[in-house]
Amino acid sequence: MRSIRTGRLTFIGSLACLFAVLVFVRLYYLQVMKNQQFLDQADRQYVSRGHSIFNRGTIFFSPRVGEPISAATLRSGYLIAINPKQVEHPEDVYNALSGIVKVEETTLLASLARIKDTYREVARRVDEKAKDRIEALGFKGVSAYTERWRSYPGGKLASNVLGFVGYADDGVTLEGRYGLEKYYNDTLSRNSSGIYVNFFATIFSGLGDTLFRDERAEGDIVTTIEPSVQGELESRIASIQKTWSSDLTGGIVMDPSTGEIYAMAVSSNFDPNDFSKVKNASTFGNPMVDRVYEMGSIIKPLAMAAAIDAGAVTASTTYVDKGSIIINGAKISNYDGKARGESDMQKVLNQSLNVGMAFMTQRLGNERLTEYFTALGFGKETGIDLPGEVRGLVSNLQSPRDLEHVTASFGQGIAMTPIETVRALSALGNGGFLPEPHLVKRVEYTSGFDKVVAYDGSSQKVFKPGTSEEITRMLVRVVDEALLGGTVKQPRYTIAAKTGTAQMALENGKGYYADRYLHSFFGYFPAYDPRFIVFLYTLYPKGAEYASHTLTEPFIDLTKFLLTYYEVPPDR
Repeated sequence: MRSIRTGRLTFIGSLACLFAVLVFVRLYYLQVMKNQQFLDQADRQYVSRGHSIFNRGTIFFSPRVGEPISAATLRSGYLIAINPKQVEHPEDVYNALSGIVKVEETTLLASLARIKDTYREVARRVDEKAKDRIEALGFKGVSAYTERWRSYPGGKLASNVLGFVGYADDGVTLEGRYGLEKYYNDTLSRNSSGIYVNFFATIFSGLGDTLFRDERAEGDIVTTIEPSVQGELESRIASIQKTWSSDLTGGIVMDPSTGEIYAMAVSSNFDPNDFSKVKNASTFGNPMVDRVYEMGSIIKPLAMAAAIDAGAVTASTTYVDKGSIIINGAKISNYDGKARGESDMQKVLNQSLNVGMAFMTQRLGNERLTEYFTALGFGKETGIDLPGEVRGLVSNLQSPRDLEHVTASFGQGIAMTPIETVRALSALGNGGFLPEPHLVKRVEYTSGFDKVVAYDGSSQKVFKPGTSEEITRMLVRVVDEALLGGTVKQPRYTIAAKTGTAQMALENGKGYYADRYLHSFFGYFPAYDPRFIVFLYTLYPKGAEYASHTLTEPFIDLTKFLLTYYEVPPDR
C-alpha cells in the first residue's frame, strides 16, 4: 500500500511540475515574447472603437562599429477627433484648438456642422504636450487617441532602398510600397488581434497552439547598409549629377566576395517621410535593379577574362591594330578611329580599343563568349532582395553573326541592370565566382530567434583563380599607367579599374544617338584581396564625352574614403 501511495504521489507531483513548467513557458511567451503586443493593447485605451494602433517591424542600418541604428521605425503621438453631436460651442472649440495645433478653419467648422456624425478627425501626429493642453480644456466631444506612424530618421538616406509604407489599393490597409518595405512586407507586418482579452483566459487558452504551432514569421530586419558609406556615396552621386547636369546618376558599393551591399544610391531619391509630394511615381523605383543599360567598355575586362580563361589569349598576345575593321559589312572602329599598329591585350584595356576586342572575340569564338557571359549571369535576375528586378537584354548573343558578339564584347548591343553588372564584375577580383548581392544580413524574429540570412555564391564558379589574378594585374596597370595618364595611381594601394562610355540607344531602338552617352566606371580594391567594389554610372552627362572625365575623381574620392574609414592596411 505504501508503494502504491508513493507512486500516486510521484505521479501527481510529476503532473504538477509539468503543469508548472507549461504555465511558466506560457507566461514567458506572453510577458517576454509578446510583451510589445500587450503594451499596444494597453495603449488602446485611447483608441476609438474600431481603430487599431499601427504596428510594424523596424529596419536597421549596420554601422561599421556599434549597434544597428534605425532606418525605418515607428513614432508615436495622438490623433485629435471630435464628436459633432456632443460639441456645444463650435466657435470656442475652433479658437481653442487652433491655438494649440494646426487646423483648417473651414474644414473644422464644416466637420462641427455635421451633427449627424459621431467621429471626425481634425489633427494628427500631435505630441503629448499639445494633447495634454487639449484635454485640459475639458471640451465635451473632443478626444485624443494614441496613434503611430512610420518614420525614417535618415530622411532621404537610402530612400530608394528602403521604400516607404503607404495604403494598399484597397485604401484601408497599410503596407510596404517599394524597396525593402515591400520585399519584406510579410516579415515587417504585425498581426492586429483583439483589443480586450481576459488575462487568465489568455494564459491557459490555446496552450498547445502556442507551444507546438509556428506562427507567421514576424520580425525586424538588419540591413547591410552602412549609413556613413551610404551618405558618402549619395554626396558623390549628387555632385556628379549637379556638375554634369545628367539625366540620372547612380552607384553601388559592395563586398565582391560576400555580396553585402554597403551602399546603393541614385540621384532621383526622395523623403519617405513626405512621399506624397513626389509628382512622378517612377522616382520611387530603383534603377539599380529595375532598369537596363548598355554599359560600354566596363564589359571589356569580362570578355578579356573569358578569353584568358579559355586559353584564347594572354596579356601579351599581339595583333596589328589598323584603327578599324569590317565585320559582317559593318565598320568597327576605335573610339578615336586611330590605328595603333602592333598592340598587345594589355594595351587593348589601357586604351580601350574596340578593334583589339574584335580580334580577341574572334580568337575566343562566338559560342564560348556566349557561354561565359551566360555563366556571368547576363540575362538573368540576380535574386537581390528588392522588388521589381528585371533581367538583362542579351538576345544579340544568340545571333549567328560575328558582329553582335564583337559589339557585346565591348558592352554595346546587350543591356544589363547595374546590379547584374556589378555581380559579374565581382568575379574578376574575388577568385572567379559570382557572389549573391543582398541588402539584408539577418532577420530578428519576434519569437526570440535570429535568422542569419546566409549568402554563398562560391559554387557559381566562372573563372579560374589564375584568370582572376591575371585580369586583376592588367586592370591595376590600367589605373597605374593609363587612367588620366597615370595621375590617379595610389602609391600605397593597388586599385583595379576600368571606365566605360557607351552610346545611348534611340528611343525607338533603331540605332544610337550621336551625342548622348552613358558613362560608367567600376573598380575594386585592394586589388589582389578586394574588400570593396565600387560602381558608378551617369546617364547623358552634358559637356564631357568620356567617363574618365566625369567619374574618375568621384571614384578616387570614394576609394580614399573607404580605405580610410575601414582602416584598410596598405598592400604595396
